[in-house]
Amino acid sequence: MIELRGYIDETGNKRFASGLEALDPTAAAKVTIALTRMEQGNFSKTKGVGAGVYEYKIDFGPGYRIYFGKNGECVVILIGGGTKKRPQNDIATAQACWADYKRRKKRETE
Repeated sequence: MIELRGYIDETGNKRFASGLEALDPTAAAKVTIALTRMEQGNFSKTKGVGAGVYEYKIDFGPGYRIYFGKNGECVVILIGGGTKKRPQNDIATAQACWADYKRRKKRETE
């Protein structure tokens, strides 16, 4: 089983959790179903978007997206979300968050 963890920035902001809480109940349910599928290892609606970041597509409403990075084989770090209306901004933000996560993780292990 895959373990999902939320990215927390240096100021303690939980970007993915905050975004999920802001969704209407129907959209939040669709995202939660996608997260459950990811935990079960189902990444069929996923593609790489560069710099170690992946995008999981949800075919609902405005086309919701989940952005994440993989920390080994069994841990997924949820770093953001968005819609297909502004993917380049969302992807760039997710890539910056993933780079920050890796940089801070490396410092912790040194």
